[in-house]
Amino acid sequence: MITGPGTGSVTEVPAPQPRPDGVVVEISKVGVCGTDIELFDGSMAYLHDGNARYPLIIGHEWAGRVVDAGAEVDPSWVGRRVTGDTMLGCGQCVRCTSGRAHVCRTRYEVGVRGGWPGALAERLALPAGALYAVPDSIDDVRAAMIEPAGNAWRAFDAGGVVAGERLLILGPGTIGLLCAMFARAAGVEVHMAGREGRSLRFARTLGFDGVWTTDTLPELPWHGVVDASSAAHFPRLAVDLIEPGRRVALVGLAGLPSTIDTRDVALKDVTLAGILGGSAGLRPAIDAFANGTVDPGPLVSSIVPMEAATDILAGRPIPGVGSGPKTVIDVAPGSRR
Repeated sequence: MITGPGTGSVTEVPAPQPRPDGVVVEISKVGVCGTDIELFDGSMAYLHDGNARYPLIIGHEWAGRVVDAGAEVDPSWVGRRVTGDTMLGCGQCVRCTSGRAHVCRTRYEVGVRGGWPGALAERLALPAGALYAVPDSIDDVRAAMIEPAGNAWRAFDAGGVVAGERLLILGPGTIGLLCAMFARAAGVEVHMAGREGRSLRFARTLGFDGVWTTDTLPELPWHGVVDASSAAHFPRLAVDLIEPGRRVALVGLAGLPSTIDTRDVALKDVTLAGILGGSAGLRPAIDAFANGTVDPGPLVSSIVPMEAATDILAGRPIPGVGSGPKTVIDVAPGSRR
């Protein structure tokens, strides 16, 4: 539980109970992402606009098993391995009823927005409608990567590239690397660019067609560009680099406003697509993980106990952490110290 900027600990809370239309999941593994770190250090925008407040329980990338279900839920869910959607709409507004629940004005975001407790806990309550069954071919560590992979699949899809075309991804973090994996699986020529450092060096080990700094990026026609970075100047760079008449997907968020000259967008006939949440990408991500066309396993740098969560969020060194961009926290029964 995070009680204020930079302050958090493992603590006892009341066990969640299922709503009539909901379930309780026993959590096994939880991924840590940049949003979690921003909630911990106090920089996340929702903390400043009132959509999130302390104390809060984070965790929106997770895997577990259903252990209890409400009276209105199909009892066959109990005992099944699952993950779930982060974005919980009201279910009644026009956005929800037209397939856009992820942008519902009054939505909850599990572990992020509106006070819905997250999955960095032994148990999580969730509406049954947000559940996705996890096939046995996907282990719990990889299942905890389904949520970020949903975001990455949506970004790749929004880039509008097909087999034989060339995609440039700005930002070699978890989302960017997963996006690159989806693109490569689809027969796309994949290039990545970012700032020289550990993340870019790790990206080079994954065998993409080109991994560059922005200074060494070759002059090639980019049929699609995805900005998966936190750099405020990269959206403008994406518009500068994209081929006329093509698409730029914006899935990264910078700490400062990004400025784009809309004259460039109009005169190049460029389409900009913003990506919020992985909802529409969860099923394609599960399918790709299950059939082996995309394997997120190499991105996991370490698996640590819940007691190490505060150190991970604070950026303190953890023995045994590898070079990948993703840390997974083990919450499985029997793993607690």
